[in-house]
Amino acid sequence: MSEKVCDKHGCKRRKIFRRIIAGILIFILIVLITILIVWAILRPTKPRFILQDATVYVFNVSNPNVLTSSFQVTISSRNPNDRIGIYYDKLDLYATYHSQQITYKTSLPTTYQGHKEINVWSPYVYGNAVPVAPYNAVSLTQDQSSGIIPLMFKIDGRVRWKVGTFITGKYHLYVRCSAYINFGDRQAGTAVGNNAVKYQLVQSCSVSV
Repeated sequence: MSEKVCDKHGCKRRKIFRRIIAGILIFILIVLITILIVWAILRPTKPRFILQDATVYVFNVSNPNVLTSSFQVTISSRNPNDRIGIYYDKLDLYATYHSQQITYKTSLPTTYQGHKEINVWSPYVYGNAVPVAPYNAVSLTQDQSSGIIPLMFKIDGRVRWKVGTFITGKYHLYVRCSAYINFGDRQAGTAVGNNAVKYQLVQSCSVSV
């Protein structure tokens, strides 16, 4: 008789346990659905980046196929969202030439960007005796002869979105800013020091998150 009573108590405990688990799962599901609905209503838009200008201090190619360069670039970022903030947790800026990295990575300050806010960075980017692939060295010589060198300033980073008090996990941020530097005509830029020329670009960048 006692065994049957124990079995009944065991069944009740299992039923209570199942109900608790089911309640927790339903609660989590409701929270997730609520977040998705809010997210869909707010429709977050990725930030917009603009390459404002680039100052060239050094850009020398020497044998055997090494490049020494130094730039200061001004890049702005705008958060177009009305109700969503953006945390920039990590931002690394560097320059490439025909998909080859030609400078070291420069870390930009981490920051929080509120609704409709604009942030501006003016970091230095440089590379000292960076080896250049032979095929790029040939192309670089040809571009120098024509006077215009196509560069790409890239930002790789991590961002988080803030909706009210809710903050998402980290997302990859990729920014690509094209810059056509007219080395053949110094009048295309503004002299800002010894052998330094500042070029106004105002170039919209491609952004993917």
